[in-house]
Amino acid sequence: MSETPQPAETKPAATILLLRDEPQFEVLMVKRHHQIDFASGALVFPGGKTHGGDLDAGWAEHCTGWERFDDEQRSLRIAAIREAYEEAGILLAERLDGSDFAEASDPQMRSAVDRGEAAFIDVVRELGVRLRLDALSVFARWITPTMMPKRFDTWFYAVRAPADQVAAADGREAVDAEWIAPQEVLRLADAGERTVIFPTRMNVQLLAEANSAQDCVARAEARALVPVLPQVEVRDGARFLVLPPDAGYGPVAEAMERTQLAMKV
Repeated sequence: MSETPQPAETKPAATILLLRDEPQFEVLMVKRHHQIDFASGALVFPGGKTHGGDLDAGWAEHCTGWERFDDEQRSLRIAAIREAYEEAGILLAERLDGSDFAEASDPQMRSAVDRGEAAFIDVVRELGVRLRLDALSVFARWITPTMMPKRFDTWFYAVRAPADQVAAADGREAVDAEWIAPQEVLRLADAGERTVIFPTRMNVQLLAEANSAQDCVARAEARALVPVLPQVEVRDGARFLVLPPDAGYGPVAEAMERTQLAMKV
């Protein structure tokens, strides 16, 4: 008798929803490079796996809100901010005097951090800033379905983007950075004009229920966090991907042939 294979272990990951209200309520999304093996060409939020450097105890001196979080949340929030810096050139930080950091990010330094040639903590130290861990609000948590060979436990965070920083794609993983209204993302996906993978689309739908960055953050903070582990159910001979009914997305049962199961990594 053959044994049932055990699900792959999940790896921690973080994704960030950068929000603004001018000229309208929009979220920053990046377009994946077409040569990347995962979700090539897809429209996604900046994000990725946590790295060893995100766990460095030295971060305690370079973050706001450090004492409010446990080690897991510290590393996830640092990863989310690092990914926004690497992929979009946005650095969620403040200067040591408490004023907002508003400089343009150095593309060469961003690339060095992305390639692992420079430590993100060293960049932050040299800039004389602190990462704003306490500015991030938990938006959602998604766990890759058990049948997938690679699995991630991905936390989504929402935050108002710095007003004085300009987003720019890194040109490697992301080839474009675009501010876009949530309703427009859904329209483009429905029209087949953009690829938007299932977890991203579900969270854009949730985002579209808000009417401003402040409203989105308030809704996220008021919503009970229910981890989303999609399940496969067979109904009338067809397979559907089903979400927990109490996760905040409403009743979701999506035909598997329409669903792209990959998680943003």
